Amino acid sequence: MSGAAWPAQHGGEHASEEAYRVFLQDRNIKGRVHLYAYRCFVEAYPDLQAWFEAPLATRLHEAAERGTATASTRTLLIRPYLLFLVNTERATLDWPWIIGARRHPCRAVGLPDHLELLIDKLCGKASELGLASASHGPIRRWVKYLHLSGWRPGDGLKEGLDEAAGAVEAFGARADLERIGAAGEWPGRARQIRAELFNVRGVAFHLGLTTAPPAQRVRVSAGPIYTAPPAMATLITRYRQTRVALGIMPSTAAHNDVVLRRFAAWAASRHGLQSFADVTRDQVLEYLADLRGKFESQISEFSALNVFFRLVTGWGWEGAPSRPLLADLDLPKRPTRLPRYIPADQLERLLSAIRKLECPLQRAALLTARWSGARRSEIRWLEIDCVDSFTDGTPRLRIPAGKTRTERMVPLHPEAAEALRVLMPMAQGHRGFRDPHGRVAKRLFVKAGRLCSNSFLFDEPLARITTELGMYDAGDGMAVTAHRFRHTVGTELAEGGARLHTIMKMLGHTSTGMTLVYAHISDQALKADYSKVLGPGAVVAGGLADALRRGDMTPASIDWMKKNFFRTELELGHCLRLPEEGPCECDLYLNCAKFVTTPEYAPRLRERRKRELELIERARAEGWSREVERHDCTLRRIDQLLAELGEPVADVGALI
Repeated sequence: MSGAAWPAQHGGEHASEEAYRVFLQDRNIKGRVHLYAYRCFVEAYPDLQAWFEAPLATRLHEAAERGTATASTRTLLIRPYLLFLVNTERATLDWPWIIGARRHPCRAVGLPDHLELLIDKLCGKASELGLASASHGPIRRWVKYLHLSGWRPGDGLKEGLDEAAGAVEAFGARADLERIGAAGEWPGRARQIRAELFNVRGVAFHLGLTTAPPAQRVRVSAGPIYTAPPAMATLITRYRQTRVALGIMPSTAAHNDVVLRRFAAWAASRHGLQSFADVTRDQVLEYLADLRGKFESQISEFSALNVFFRLVTGWGWEGAPSRPLLADLDLPKRPTRLPRYIPADQLERLLSAIRKLECPLQRAALLTARWSGARRSEIRWLEIDCVDSFTDGTPRLRIPAGKTRTERMVPLHPEAAEALRVLMPMAQGHRGFRDPHGRVAKRLFVKAGRLCSNSFLFDEPLARITTELGMYDAGDGMAVTAHRFRHTVGTELAEGGARLHTIMKMLGHTSTGMTLVYAHISDQALKADYSKVLGPGAVVAGGLADALRRGDMTPASIDWMKKNFFRTELELGHCLRLPEEGPCECDLYLNCAKFVTTPEYAPRLRERRKRELELIERARAEGWSREVERHDCTLRRIDQLLAELGEPVADVGALI
């Protein structure tokens, strides 16, 4: 709302001295000095509008020659009279004077009853949200400032606070800050004012007086600003708006914007280009070759440019290249890395320290990351009713739609579930927040009426804990991050024998390729499995058993088996066919020369033997002689394998 929407910021006629005397008497204010100040003020400015038109420095300064009429207009004594004019709707004050004045009549001179009631409601909600009592002062102060500016509750509190915020920014841009004595202290005072307005907006939102929460304050890094030629800048802006409308994450759109403007500035300075239509493939490759920094940065820049050129060309926009300039084959090859899980000894020390955290929000966030494998952003946006139970009583966590835009339900460790349930009563007093996908819901990780940041929930406590435990070293990049808990959960699931689909559902992956990075074996598990089959004295059965015992296999073959042993597992054992032997054409793996099995599979072998006996009986009843013969061959092979393993044919428990 613009300033013109308020009552005109000027004064009409002065109030009578008798009316002002009654105003002071009703508030038990000694009126002698105030009435003298009133007479001096009226004498100096018979026309009240002349005071509003005077320079701001004149109206704010308190130092003046004694004995002059204008001296009393610059003292604090005249300010109750100004509030009296506002309360009686004779005048409204301008924002520069309101912001520039150091002291205002607040305690001695009260506000109208309806504003006092509004202040009481705001302060009560602030206490309910957990804000300190020190927040009550700024709430009263800014309601009073709105009143002085001519705001009325019917005008809307959001509009009033927006007007105040705009006035603060305009005040900081004034050329006469030094003259009015505010130049040196204004940066610090401006930060304080913005913080106060942010808190007042938040309290008003949770009280239901505004429709949207205040925008979260973000830290903007002081990086270089890239100036793109006008035609390129227009296309970049249109591209960003279109991608956001199509559902791209705002953070991704902002990143793309920076990449495209950086390239446009480079193309203009290096080759004098003014339009993307003039860009050639060689120039793009030259730019990518000139990039300095980490390999991941080159991939990020290439991906953003590749998608941009492909889309704007396909859409046929004016100023776009006539054909795509890059292809997927131009993408630098990304090295394949294993997930960096947290070793068990470090993990236990971390958990012990996390359990001792004083802040329940940080403790619950880190325990949830440890036991659920959820992403940081997913945990931050958890809803207040995110925890329930399966039918058997196992806690269950509903993770909101995050990076993959899909909600999911996952089992949760009781320790994390209990930590989240502790937060539920604490989060009852606030309204819902809108997540990046547009869903409004009451959130769990809220402090003092605002959504907690990832830095507060994860980065700060982990940095403190790892430093205390001696695990944090910024020099070698081995800091424990919240995302490493996610890698740890995925690794534990894979090593515990979880199915690929289970890991995908737990971690919220949308493709098997994302999950296969966890399909590896740690050094300890790899050594244990290798020793069971390839180690000295291992008990094995199958066509390859003799070769393994004699050590006839090449070191390269042994190395391949060590790395890929977990992938060779079948129902009843392992197939150790080497890659150079070509694809396997044998379906009857029980008779395959490359099949081996170990005593661990004896229960499965006996279970399969029982099933074969049942199938033989059924085939005999139906008169299927060939089926009887086939199942009988399988039965004899199972008996042979059990004998080679030294295992009983029948289940020991069934014989007792």
